Amino acid sequence: MKRTAILIITAFICLHILAQTGRTTVSMDKDWRFKTGTFKESIQPSFNDSEWRQLDVPHDWSIEGRYNKYNKTGRGGGYLPAGDGWYRKSFSIPASEKGNKILIQFDGVMANSEVYINGQLLGIQPYGYTSFEYDMTKHIRFGENEKNWLVVRANNIPQPASRWYTGAGIYRHVRMLIKNPVHLAHWGVFVTTPEVTSARATVKAYIQLENNTDRVKNVTVKSTVVDSNGKEIKSASVSKKIPANSSLNFDQNITVAKPALWSTETPNLYTLVTQVLEGKTVLDNETNSFGIRSLRFDAAKGFFLNEKPMKMYGVCLHHDGGGVGAAVPLGIWEYRFNKLREAGINAIRTAHNPMAPEFYDLCDRMGFLVMNENFDTWEYAKNPHDYHLYFNYWWERDLTAMIKRDRNHPSVVLYSVGNEIRDNLNNEAGLKKYKQQQDLVHQLDPTRPVTMALFRPNVSGVYNNGFADMMDVVGQNYRPAELLAAHTQNPKRKVIGTENVHDVETYVALRDNEFMMGQFLWPGFDYLGEALWPQIAFAEGLFDKTGGWKRNGLLRKVWWGGKPAISVIRRADNAGRGEWVHDWTPMDPITYEEAYIEVFSNAEEIEIFVNNESQGIRKVSKNHEPIRMNINYFKGELRAEARTNGKVVATEVHKTAGYPAKIKLIPQKTSITNNWDDVSIVKAVVTDANGERVPDADHLIEFSVEGAGIILATDNGDFMSHASSKTGERNAYYGECYAIIQANKDSGTIKLKAKAEGIEGEYETVIEVK
Repeated sequence: MKRTAILIITAFICLHILAQTGRTTVSMDKDWRFKTGTFKESIQPSFNDSEWRQLDVPHDWSIEGRYNKYNKTGRGGGYLPAGDGWYRKSFSIPASEKGNKILIQFDGVMANSEVYINGQLLGIQPYGYTSFEYDMTKHIRFGENEKNWLVVRANNIPQPASRWYTGAGIYRHVRMLIKNPVHLAHWGVFVTTPEVTSARATVKAYIQLENNTDRVKNVTVKSTVVDSNGKEIKSASVSKKIPANSSLNFDQNITVAKPALWSTETPNLYTLVTQVLEGKTVLDNETNSFGIRSLRFDAAKGFFLNEKPMKMYGVCLHHDGGGVGAAVPLGIWEYRFNKLREAGINAIRTAHNPMAPEFYDLCDRMGFLVMNENFDTWEYAKNPHDYHLYFNYWWERDLTAMIKRDRNHPSVVLYSVGNEIRDNLNNEAGLKKYKQQQDLVHQLDPTRPVTMALFRPNVSGVYNNGFADMMDVVGQNYRPAELLAAHTQNPKRKVIGTENVHDVETYVALRDNEFMMGQFLWPGFDYLGEALWPQIAFAEGLFDKTGGWKRNGLLRKVWWGGKPAISVIRRADNAGRGEWVHDWTPMDPITYEEAYIEVFSNAEEIEIFVNNESQGIRKVSKNHEPIRMNINYFKGELRAEARTNGKVVATEVHKTAGYPAKIKLIPQKTSITNNWDDVSIVKAVVTDANGERVPDADHLIEFSVEGAGIILATDNGDFMSHASSKTGERNAYYGECYAIIQANKDSGTIKLKAKAEGIEGEYETVIEVK
């Protein structure tokens, strides 16, 4: 009750600010009621939900369920449950707000959502990845003592509906906006930088105003560029007359001298503050982050950022975050992006759907390029209940939403309208469907090109029927030799590898061909779904679900990392999983006499030592291919040296671990805030008495917390584990697992404890909440 009162008071304070700033935004993430099942009667305000579970969103209820081979989601959904989920929330709006627009925004509801206010349907949204807004004004009950009931249905009953794990529920943020009836349209400010040099840049803002009154309005629109330090750089103002009940489109230009350019190395950001004024009264205001940068896609020379040639070293990412499912705090993406950066990655393909809005904010801040993709299917199905059921009626709205929402992000450099589309692309209908989408993108955002991820184009005939030549950029999944041949066939084609494997041929195709703009590896991280039981995750990533290095990642670090590097892995000796491990501790040292190892390096030569005894020097090939060796195993130390011009430029050391004796807790962050998106990922490592990780340790680690936080989830890198991530315990996998810690108070400390049977004592670490 106290918490609800605080929220109401906070909301009223925000609403008072409306008179001064023109609009307010109130988070609607807190205090929902939730239940699975079908409760159509719950849309009525009089419905009693006192027995429903109380929770906050973002929330993914599917990840809370049990893995089961017979769940209808099947291999695509990671064998997790689906069904019908209902959410209810009440709120009040003071009578003084009559005359203003009351809007509700959802960043994403999975899936087939229905949204009601006070028993009235606001709308439906089949595609769970699309952000959407509804106008609640005419259904709102105004007054401090009047309750309004917001009800959301997330209908995931039709299954299978996806080739990968989708999650279920209100899995992204929700907010309420209150605007003056004369206001900026939803996603109505589009910021571009048509002219960019080191001396000056032109910032052009395309603005859409709406007048929802019955009178003509004379307003002034002021746009101000603000730098990353909060300093106002320059403003532009224009007076406009907006007819009653209509909208108006116009643009403004602002020149910025000596701009700080946005790039992958220096992701400098600016803010455009747009105000709508009537006299001195602010009717509406909006801030949009943007970057000043130029893009150029050249058929002969490749991709240019700020007129500097560069390659897109990319990965494909699905939207789940491992143990948290589809409701992913931004802190997890930040952790993952830092891992990707270590492997030399500078670009991300959003496979195969738009991500949450804050995902792109993070790409902007950290300097990652983005291929923003929208659809995995058009009219032809890949699953009985996937998007093909909705494409014809919804594609234009869903594509429009993605483009308008994301077009201000400097990180977004390319749009993709499809992945491995099964529609016939070798006829007029197929060409028309693509061209309609490409034309719509050009209309909404003429600053970026459009592609799609072609699959076996030599079979579909798109390199010979005019389809490929219609594309702004030709994207192809796999088979790089075909893509190179397509460019040779027509050198005017701009080409990019939209999805690729981790072999030498693919690496060399990008390295040795100037015109090849980039590649996106499949995938960056292991992800839930697309696996055959008992496996529950696709396991060919650069990293596992917890960010642990895998063979593909270590190899890519050598190829794309940009620094001298060496890594040694050995074939595991555990029940024939065929995995490679990054250690020198076999499970059965008695029978393990000979080690089959791979060495990755970008130096001129490598040398392996076992207990300081050389196992020989090997030259590294021009293509930095893995060096395979059979060496005798001896307990002790394996050391790898990489040398160039006779000098050691990189080393790696592995030591044989002893028996499990301790648990080492390693927090990724020692300080967090009370913000749903801010987390600390704490790795628990089973070590021997000397602190060396014990790779074959699989102890059940029991976590507990005291103080100002919670355990949001636990996880490990095991793609065969069916353990729940919501229980506060997890088996170590190759000696490691992790707990994700989230604050639930504004200040204090969080003490995380860990213990395990067979390991003496209890271990702890402290995270501050500030």
